[in-house]
Amino acid sequence: MKRVIAIACAVLAATTLFVACGKKGSNELVIQSYMSDEAPKQAFQALVDDFMKKNPGIKVTVNTTAHEQYKTQLMNYLTAKEAPDVLTWFAGFRMQQYAAKGLLEPIDAVWKDADFPAAFKTASSYNGKVYFMPQSWYWWAVYYNKDVFAKLNLKTPNTWDEFLAVCAALKNAGIEPIAIGAKDTWTAGGWFDYMNVAVNGGAFHQDVTAGKVAYTDPRIVKTFDYIADLAKKGYIMKNAASYSWQEAATLMFDGKAGMYLMGQFIKDVAPADKKDSIDWFKFPIVEGNAAYGVDTPFDGYLVPAKAKNKENALKFMAYLGTKEAQELFCKPLGRLAANQNVPVPNADAQRGLDMMKGAATAMQFYDRDAPEEMAAKGMNAIVEIMGAPDKAAEILAALDKERERIYAELK
Repeated sequence: MKRVIAIACAVLAATTLFVACGKKGSNELVIQSYMSDEAPKQAFQALVDDFMKKNPGIKVTVNTTAHEQYKTQLMNYLTAKEAPDVLTWFAGFRMQQYAAKGLLEPIDAVWKDADFPAAFKTASSYNGKVYFMPQSWYWWAVYYNKDVFAKLNLKTPNTWDEFLAVCAALKNAGIEPIAIGAKDTWTAGGWFDYMNVAVNGGAFHQDVTAGKVAYTDPRIVKTFDYIADLAKKGYIMKNAASYSWQEAATLMFDGKAGMYLMGQFIKDVAPADKKDSIDWFKFPIVEGNAAYGVDTPFDGYLVPAKAKNKENALKFMAYLGTKEAQELFCKPLGRLAANQNVPVPNADAQRGLDMMKGAATAMQFYDRDAPEEMAAKGMNAIVEIMGAPDKAAEILAALDKERERIYAELK
């Protein structure tokens, strides 16, 4: 009986080994994506279809998770026993923290054939190895409803005083001056980036995101005084924390709000009959400081260290870096491609590119330039100040205690 069991176990072991070996040359590729809004989701599916057409032996499965939920699930994806083969994600610190933990697969072998700006390699690397394949980048600006501005005979502002005058005119007309969907707290990060650079300059802002400056520093307090003043004057939409960013955008599309500080992807969720009514202008000059900064995040892809089908994943990453693939994704969305050989898709994107070229400072975004926990605490604080501007000093004092703890733990 023991001999029969031993033979059975040997057969089972051999069968298991055969199956495992069979998986090694798998024809599968599993992608976990946060592109849940319809326009980018369709653009990405076009990429996947094109890749499968060029690689008929590989079957691609795309699993899509809502953007905010995806952020909370990313660590689970990376540490799963059989992780997805490719993940959508962000460059800079948000990628590097996972590379530092050994959770990402280097992609140097496929990067060398892609044509990207040198700065993109820096933000895509950690300790001399490349872990991130950039695909597209975009700009943040103050978007506004052209029909509302025309009806009230408003001109786009260049200075902060002009911006406040526009806010006052909108409020007097019964229109929310500034839309913001603060239910997704990252939307508030843009206000801190732009306001802090406008008031204190880009070098100072980099010191802030690096944890070198207290949030009770008079210079940061001054930045938040500007934001708190907007809230005190009633220029920030009511109940902002109860709206998602898309819901708040709908208020602007419908003419119930005038302006929205947001990324170019806001056009992705605009109804077809409203897109032409939405335009943008550069963040206003504050206190005569003509040098300005621009939030220019770029998005792309990672390969988890625990990916099951790494060979196919690297093949897909190589495809993603090509001119053809980047143009296929960026052109319908009006994005700027990471690959330098892809033409600017339209006149609007050219304006965005020109604005970025003239910027003295380029930020990835507060929640990408700062450590994840610090950014989360910071964005919550910004939203709190927008809702309770009289408590700004108290909120910033509490935030600085978090800064001291978080950066001490990172050392």
